[in-house]
Amino acid sequence: MKKYFFLFSAIIFLMFTSCKKTAVDSTNLKTFQSSINDLESSLTTIRQIKFNEALYILKTFGVEGNDDISKLKALSKLLEGKKVPQIFAMADKVAQDNNVEWKSSGPPSLGEMNIFGPENATEKDPNEIEANSLSITTTPIAIDSILGAKALQIVPRLLDNSGKPISFKNAALETILEVSSNGNKLLTSKNLMQNNNFKGFTLRFASLPKNKITDDKIEIKITVKSSKKTYQMIKTGVPVNTKSLLEPTVIKPDSLQTASQSSAIIDPNSATTPSTVTATNPKTTVQKFLNNLGSQNLKGAYEVSDNPNWGNFDQFSNPNSGFGAVKNLNVNSISEKNKTDNNASVNANYSVTDKNGNTVALDVTYGLKNINGTWKISSYKINSSQKK
Repeated sequence: MKKYFFLFSAIIFLMFTSCKKTAVDSTNLKTFQSSINDLESSLTTIRQIKFNEALYILKTFGVEGNDDISKLKALSKLLEGKKVPQIFAMADKVAQDNNVEWKSSGPPSLGEMNIFGPENATEKDPNEIEANSLSITTTPIAIDSILGAKALQIVPRLLDNSGKPISFKNAALETILEVSSNGNKLLTSKNLMQNNNFKGFTLRFASLPKNKITDDKIEIKITVKSSKKTYQMIKTGVPVNTKSLLEPTVIKPDSLQTASQSSAIIDPNSATTPSTVTATNPKTTVQKFLNNLGSQNLKGAYEVSDNPNWGNFDQFSNPNSGFGAVKNLNVNSISEKNKTDNNASVNANYSVTDKNGNTVALDVTYGLKNINGTWKISSYKINSSQKK
């Protein structure tokens, strides 16, 4: 009898353990939370803390939503089918993209995190910050001898009743920067304030469109959210360096007509021209991209790309920080490295000359993805560069 009892107990144990999820189930919020709990239970205590921090990073910076529930739903869809290593990798990338000082490989740094809300009362919530007000300091940085300052360092500080910075640590205060000019919103960015030595935000002037700034001044709004209170501060009339701002792209009708006429002329001695290359496969997409850059057809180059790191067309074509600086480009070789139905990588070796006459030999790997039957560039990695 005892033998059958132990056999029955073993079966029950196996049934129980086999029901544990090994990946996120986003069928609904209940299954999402249950699967997250299952994933967490398989980790050591320290990794459980880091896992909760990773989820907090993804919920705060990786998804959008008007309230906590909408953010959780968006997060559940983002993580559908993902396992612990994939979730850590996603959190690392989101933290890096948002300049958040957090790594999955580091020690616990954000205190007690729980994206579903606190289940038990804790002795001290590190996000319960007792402050009276918020201050903002702005400092011009990255100063060029000719252009002047290229960026602005924006640092918020939480203050006590006497106006002195307060001291706290291991917090995870969502901090939002909003930049506008004359009421027109220009930029929004998020970060985490973990203590009052927070480095703040680096605002690159090249990310601000010159034609949308009034009187060469901007307004800076900082919002810091603690578990009890939201702190806000607006600093108006902050001057910007107009020499470093993003210049609007102006295309003259005459230049459009000239480009249209010249594109109809095909040089029989040329292997490829921008008008003869069609994006039917990954290699020809890269070829078309480079040909358009070389002929300074930036619109054509941008249209065969879908790389979020390059930003919008104004950022892509910026003459100071984007591809607008390219004057001439000579392709040495293009070769396809890997290809599946949806993804591919192409290696290109070429020399590029900027508008100042500087020439650099580059070896670049382009990542591409298939979007509705059309191959588009989605990533860009420089393997080597050498000045000539």
